[in-house]
Amino acid sequence: HRTCESGDTMKLGLCQMPVTASKAENYETMRRYVRDAAAAGCDLIVLPEMWCCPYSNAAFAEYAEPQGGDTWRLLCKTAQECGIWLVAGSVPERDGDAIYNTCYVFTPDGQLAAKHRKMHLFDIDVKGGQRFMESETLTAGSSVTTFETPWGVVGVCVCFDFRFAPLAGLMTQAGAKLMVVPAAFNMTTGPAHW
Repeated sequence: HRTCESGDTMKLGLCQMPVTASKAENYETMRRYVRDAAAAGCDLIVLPEMWCCPYSNAAFAEYAEPQGGDTWRLLCKTAQECGIWLVAGSVPERDGDAIYNTCYVFTPDGQLAAKHRKMHLFDIDVKGGQRFMESETLTAGSSVTTFETPWGVVGVCVCFDFRFAPLAGLMTQAGAKLMVVPAAFNMTTGPAHW
């Protein structure tokens, strides 16, 4: 909970959801989770990183859409229908030849409040273990992202971005009192973040 100057308290809803290879199924799951959180009184609801597709380079390329595409419109409509702030986790965003890991933020009236493109791509090659190179498909963003709410300024970044303390410092300098970090961790590297 966070209290704004008027004394209103914000209730934050964090949606951890299963992801399948079916975009339609992921859409329905997302809408159900957001509706449930809104019905429970949440004012600001956060989705996970890459909630709409499997976490793979092939899926990022296959599921990528431009801003304003089907996924973007569904998120906009969901925020508006539920009357909530929606930090929409992240989705693969296509912009020309580039694909970004992008977090859109929508206001309760369905307007775009902010857009963050993951700045620090996660490349891992553990000897005898896991290899995953986001940079083989994704392009890094370059902007520090904050947005204004009735409860104050909120900073947003995606997953591995948060491992870089200067980014949190820049969000704080921009007035952020809360930082939201949609993330998908794996069992190889996840424990390092706990």
